[in-house]
Amino acid sequence: MSYETFRLTVQAWAEAGWLPPSLAYGFVVSALLAGLIIGPVLGGLGTLVVVKRFAFFSEAVGHAALTGVAIGILLGEPYTGPYGSLFGYCLLFGVLLNFLRNRTGLSADTLIGVFLSVSLAMGGSLLLLLSGRVNIHILENVLFGSVLTVNGQDIAVLAVVAVLVVALALPLYNHMMLASFNPQLAAVRKVRVKLLDYLFVAMVTIVTVAAVKVIGAILVGALLVIPAAAARLLSHSMRSFFWLSVLFATVSTIAGILVPIELELPVPSGAAIILLAGALFAIAAILRGIVPALKGQAA
Repeated sequence: MSYETFRLTVQAWAEAGWLPPSLAYGFVVSALLAGLIIGPVLGGLGTLVVVKRFAFFSEAVGHAALTGVAIGILLGEPYTGPYGSLFGYCLLFGVLLNFLRNRTGLSADTLIGVFLSVSLAMGGSLLLLLSGRVNIHILENVLFGSVLTVNGQDIAVLAVVAVLVVALALPLYNHMMLASFNPQLAAVRKVRVKLLDYLFVAMVTIVTVAAVKVIGAILVGALLVIPAAAARLLSHSMRSFFWLSVLFATVSTIAGILVPIELELPVPSGAAIILLAGALFAIAAILRGIVPALKGQAA
């Protein structure tokens, strides 16, 4: 089924009263489809981010997207989707950071702080030079997300990225998790730890960039971390950790899109998604404190 056929079908069902009335609008259907694609991917990948303690890295890549947008505008890419510069710059940002982390021995948070500061300074300078050509609302969409302006091209990019990440991550997930928990043991078992490290960095980068329009550069890293953190509080095994994280991220994304529309709340979709994810984390933390079966399990 093509994207257009799916959208028209959902709209017809909403008009017939089988679905919520808000889904009678095409832009809401597009937003919902984007959430269904990116939510599970962010949730699954978030388990690796939490285990590797790479939360700050995902935030840094999200902020680096602002510089990627500025470079794209400077090079003449369309304001609504400068994907060439976004993916190119953020991948260079992530790979170079990881290369220097391996070569210099500096801690990840130190290098991320250096890279993030330089990147934001460069992005701010470029945007100042381009101030006459840039609509302020475009920058707001990059920073805070604009899921209701998602179009067919954005859906296609999300779908390609999701398929690519799932195809790479699922066969290698156990090796990546072992390399995250115990790199020395993984190396003894002939797991290519450094190669998987670069692959992980690349996957986090492209997923973060693809999700910027849905959630926003400032908030996208939070959806990688918060559902996985909530799942880790409640899970008894790696399997439950993974699937709970996927569930929490998907529910947060879908509810964050639909709830503000249905209740007519003046809350940006990106902020609503993160607030709902935060609420799930709070519930998980409370449950861990009051349910005896959860108190003794390892975090």
